[in-house]
Amino acid sequence: MTKVIIYTPDAPAPVGPYSQAVQVGEWVFLAGQIALDPQTGEVVGGEDVVAQTRQVMQNLSAVLRAAGSDWSQVVKTTVYLADLNDFAAMNSVYGEYVDPDTAPARACVEVSRLPKGVKVEIDCVAMVPKMSSRQ
Repeated sequence: MTKVIIYTPDAPAPVGPYSQAVQVGEWVFLAGQIALDPQTGEVVGGEDVVAQTRQVMQNLSAVLRAAGSDWSQVVKTTVYLADLNDFAAMNSVYGEYVDPDTAPARACVEVSRLPKGVKVEIDCVAMVPKMSSRQ
């Protein structure tokens, strides 16, 4: 199997030596996204975890599209919160993107700090339908 690097200008450019996503076979592994505006690279939402989560989910959606996938194909997510008290607010936005009947497995952890002082970061693993596979 070949490793394919996924990149889209519709999501923030990586700020270090990593890729937005990597596809191997029918699997795509998305790097964690934070609430950065893809055009400006600036944090979106200030201290509002709802606005930040919405930007994170939009960024992940853009990378999923670039890989030929979507939220219905996501099998695992990991949510990193700077404050676990923000869980309900994050979860309300997260629920706008995933169907509860087919929702992916998920872990959510509180961390001491996230890049650029944001409140939330999310990464995920998804399947790529065969007709969209780059292989």
